[in-house]
Amino acid sequence: MSNILAIIPARSGSKSVKHKNIKLIDGKPMIAYSIEHAQKSNYINRIIVSTDSEKYAEIAREYGAETPFIRPAKLATDTALDIDVFAHALSFLKKEEDYEPDIVVQLRPTYPIRKVDDIDAMIKRMLRDDSIDSVRSVSEAKEVAYKMWFKSEEDVMTPILTDIPEAYNMPRQKLPKILYQNASIDVIRPKVITDMHSMSGRKIVGYEMKDNFDIDTEEDFERAAEYLKIQRGGKRFVFDIDGVIAMKRADLDYAMSEPNEKMIRIINRLYEYGNEIILFTARGYVTGIDWREITENQMKKWHVNYHELHMGKPNADYYVDDKMLDIKFLYEEFGKI
Repeated sequence: MSNILAIIPARSGSKSVKHKNIKLIDGKPMIAYSIEHAQKSNYINRIIVSTDSEKYAEIAREYGAETPFIRPAKLATDTALDIDVFAHALSFLKKEEDYEPDIVVQLRPTYPIRKVDDIDAMIKRMLRDDSIDSVRSVSEAKEVAYKMWFKSEEDVMTPILTDIPEAYNMPRQKLPKILYQNASIDVIRPKVITDMHSMSGRKIVGYEMKDNFDIDTEEDFERAAEYLKIQRGGKRFVFDIDGVIAMKRADLDYAMSEPNEKMIRIINRLYEYGNEIILFTARGYVTGIDWREITENQMKKWHVNYHELHMGKPNADYYVDDKMLDIKFLYEEFGKI
């Protein structure tokens, strides 16, 4: 059995969100989520929190992590490097306990939302191939690096990437996909840290993820908190059909409606989480036509999971709701399927 160590680095200082590593998010300190992710892994068999704060250490222990040391203050500054933090932890464990892990997993506490399956898949990839120095979680970049520039003091522009001639004039769909390291999960061989003094080594394998919740601002914090509440279930969602679940039809011939497949996947995901899904529609409000049977058949044909369907809603140009959830939020955070 391999010794697989999770290290969660959690310094006490933070400028963007004060004490964000222990700030409550959906009822638990943020650091607790990373500890729980490690606990649920099929491979991780030891969890350590590296912190400079006894208060943080106490919270970490409360949720089941070890805190065999308090990190030196010089390794808890804004400019402290991961490599020095991890080298310190491995050196302490070797010296004080004669403990050497086979694989080290970095789980930053600023990611309260992770899939444990991603952690295990990355570890499994490392166990399968001894030649890999590290596996890093990556996501597709929203901005295309081929369309980015350096600018000189004289305002002369130079493209950042030059391997494709005039890539900046090409449609983005024809350009290579660009990935960035999202810092959610890093899996590393200890010798890379201790011998190469690196957090990545030479052979780095990328593991692509869709979900990515790094907490760096108060806005990030609020979005993640909302996501966790929804993911826990027990909430009631009310969805309009036309313009949300079905594409709008100007001719009001709803029998010819086409499904919005992405939104249907989101609704079904919310349903699977244990949330209550209520559908409503104003179909027939103006014309007096009864569209119930057609609507029910469409929902069945489109495989929409829901609890109730309400026929009827006042016709209007705008609807105002004091609990309105931005549809962009649902697309961005629950549409990554």
